[in-house]
Amino acid sequence: MAFWEFIDLPLVIFGLLNGFLITASLLVYAERKVSAFIQERNGPDRVGPVGILQPFADVFKLIFKEDIVPTHATKFIHSLAPTLMVVIAMSTGALLPWARTPSGEALAVADIGVGLLVILAMTSISVYGVTLAGWSSNSKYSLLGGLRSAAQMISYELAMGAAAISVVVIAQSLNLFTIVENQNHEVFGIFAWNWFRNPVGFIVFSVCALAETNRAPFDLPEAEQELVGGYHTEYRGMKFGMFFLAEYVNLWVAGMVISTLFFGGYLLPWEALYSGWFLENGLGGLFTFLQVLGFLAKVSFCAFCFIWIRWTIPRFKYNQLMNLGWKYLLPIAIVNILVIGLGVALLYQFGWA
Repeated sequence: MAFWEFIDLPLVIFGLLNGFLITASLLVYAERKVSAFIQERNGPDRVGPVGILQPFADVFKLIFKEDIVPTHATKFIHSLAPTLMVVIAMSTGALLPWARTPSGEALAVADIGVGLLVILAMTSISVYGVTLAGWSSNSKYSLLGGLRSAAQMISYELAMGAAAISVVVIAQSLNLFTIVENQNHEVFGIFAWNWFRNPVGFIVFSVCALAETNRAPFDLPEAEQELVGGYHTEYRGMKFGMFFLAEYVNLWVAGMVISTLFFGGYLLPWEALYSGWFLENGLGGLFTFLQVLGFLAKVSFCAFCFIWIRWTIPRFKYNQLMNLGWKYLLPIAIVNILVIGLGVALLYQFGWA
């Protein structure tokens, strides 16, 4: 019996949630180190070896800070907003397949038939956390940040959904495990992944995913220069820390979704050529572990690119943000659906699919 069959599902969920917490801390450290490298400085280097414990020191600082709620704020909603952000961010990872088991099943907490649809729905709900935070604080800066976030997410979700539809058209399924397996090809290998078969959808989805995380150059909901801190201006202590946590978990989850849809998910390069050898020699568990490592490597690369972009490209103006979403990304994504659909129809018509 395989080792994962002995693991209880609640234990897996517990490990996944704590894994997200540790990953968010490491991403904070990575961002500070990468930004320091770009700006030719050292970054954190005091707490722990090469500053690796600095994120944990920051967490302890936030825990012991006083929680101040504005007098005229709606207290229940004010406390609910950051909790909603964290819960949604961490729940999304349960739907993604991490590897393929030797029996040919998805290694995931929940492998459902409409996984991609559920992920898009859950990421859409996250806008409520930002909007409620801005409204409940009873501050003009927070309210403007919440309204900006709502407009931004609605604008870019349409293009993101259209880019995701182009992937669904290719795979003929909303199941994430099926979408990954559709990118597995013995001859073409990594060129059968959707980044090569559907480059326009990949670019549009990646830009929209970056905008959905509210990170530079799309960090208009915070915009320190004009909105102080935007929707989290009136938050202190661990409530602010929860927004910070949600941002980095969303960054990691965005990398997971991009890797799943466009970089073959857990697939290793040209794995169809050698995966059978592992199974024939009773090393299926080892191959599953290698797939998990490969998936994490792809997600880490996506996270690095997101950090790189933040410290390289300046923030857009608000009119530029809206123009990019409505005038360029959405029409391009719609045309891409038509082109991909026509190509798939021709492949089936001539029996090449």
